Parts: sequence; structure tokens; C-alpha cells
Amino acid sequence: MGCFHSELQREGELIFIKPHIQISDIDWCEDNYRHSEHVVEYFNTMSNFFFFIISPIMLYLLHPYAKERNLAIHLVWVMMIFVGLFSAYFHMTLSFVGQMLDELSILWVLAVGYMVWFPRKHFPSFIKDRSTFSKLVLLITVVATVSSFVKPTANAYALNCFGLHFLYILAVEMRRCTDQKALRLAKQSMALWVLAISCWLSDRFSCSFWQKMNFCYLHSIWHILIAVTAAHSSTLIAYIDANSEIPYSLPGLQYWPCDKWAVGFPYIVLKTTSKLQKRSVT
Repeated sequence: MGCFHSELQREGELIFIKPHIQISDIDWCEDNYRHSEHVVEYFNTMSNFFFFIISPIMLYLLHPYAKERNLAIHLVWVMMIFVGLFSAYFHMTLSFVGQMLDELSILWVLAVGYMVWFPRKHFPSFIKDRSTFSKLVLLITVVATVSSFVKPTANAYALNCFGLHFLYILAVEMRRCTDQKALRLAKQSMALWVLAISCWLSDRFSCSFWQKMNFCYLHSIWHILIAVTAAHSSTLIAYIDANSEIPYSLPGLQYWPCDKWAVGFPYIVLKTTSKLQKRSVT
């Protein structure tokens, strides 16, 4: 990375850069400025609009659960909108600022997910309540955010720590699960994640092959797949949380727009709520 004033050479391709812009050291496989003179990576930019479509849908579908559990849960999908926004800005400019905003928005989504969904039984022994746990996660996230401006790789370490630990805890929880719908959702989430990460890795490390095939759009497909994966995996995590935190609501899993298909967007249905319980008692 650095200040490029005229042009950048990548694999024999001459790429013109606007002067005095600090350029990211990451350049994806899609040809730069091929489809627009104002957008560096057109399809990598436009594919982020799926976040703007999926996020409102998930906010709507998960609202009954969030209303019963904690409205702060909506922050996860509100932050996902910013992930799409900042990722679009990054691919539109390939600037260092865009890269930082893109990576930091993902970090903060994971942090919010940690704060609202991390199982109480897995809290460190010195933490007794979610409020204290959330403050600790917030402190770590702020430190990682500040550190990333001094040493950008710090954000990558924080992302990996949050993400891998969350995956480990999710795997532990699924071993104890007997609900067939939840197990099917877990398999769907894993299959989508493997497909998405395969696209990311192939675009990153096999670019020359895809250029020969004249198909340099795997990273844009990654954006679409990871948005769908997030919808599936976050609902699975929310379902585990609902069974632990609000078991009286008798949470279940359904799919929108048609539950019979077992495809689409998964969401949580509550058979009862605290208000209904109070009414039945009175």
C-alpha cells in the first residue's frame, strides 16, 4: 500500500489510478475499470446490494424473537447494512480507507453478535452476567479498532479470533442438539459457508486460471453467498439463544416465504410470549 500517483501494474495489465489516493494492497481478480470509469470493480461493488435486500428481510422476520428477547439483537442486521455499504465503497475505490471500513464493519458485526448471543454457560468464570461480558467484548473491539489504524493486521487477528471461537462454540452447542430442523439448518449453513469461502479463496489465489476462463466474478458471488450464509447461521445461533434465554416461548424454526420448501430465509417463531403467559395466569 502507499500513495500511487499515476498507474499500477498487475499481471501485465495497466491500471490507472486517481492521483494522491492511498491504495489498498489488495486487488481482486475482476478487471479494474472495465465496466465503468468511476467504479474500480463493478460487479464486486454491485453484488453488495444483496446486503441491502437481505438485511431488512431478516430484521422483519426476526422481530418477534428480538422483541421478546432483546431489541439490541436488531443491531446485528443493522450493522450488516453497513458491511454492505463499506464493502461496496471499498470495491468501488480499492482505497486503503475503504479496506479498513470494510474489515472493521465485519469486526463490529461479530462483536455485536458476541455480545447478544454468546451462551452464558460459556462465559469466563470471572464474569457473572451478560452486561459485564458485553463491556469486555466492547473494550476488546475498541482496542482492536484503534490498533488496526496503527497496524492493519491487528484487525485480521481480531476477526479470526472472534470468528473461529464463535464457530467452535456453535459446534459444541450443535453436538447437544436433537432438533432435526436445527440440525438441517446447521448443515445448510455449513454447506453455504464452504461454498462461499471456496469462491473467496479461488478468486484470491487462482486468479490467473479464472482470467484464462474469462470469468473473474467469484468474489462478487462470495458477497451474495456470504449474505445468505449470514442469514442462515445467525438464525441458527439465535435459535440456540432462544432455547437457552427464553425457553418458555417454545421457539421453533420456519422458512420464508414457504416453510414446506425448507429453503429461503430461516426465522424463529415463538409459540408463546411473556405477555401471553401473564394473560393466561390472570
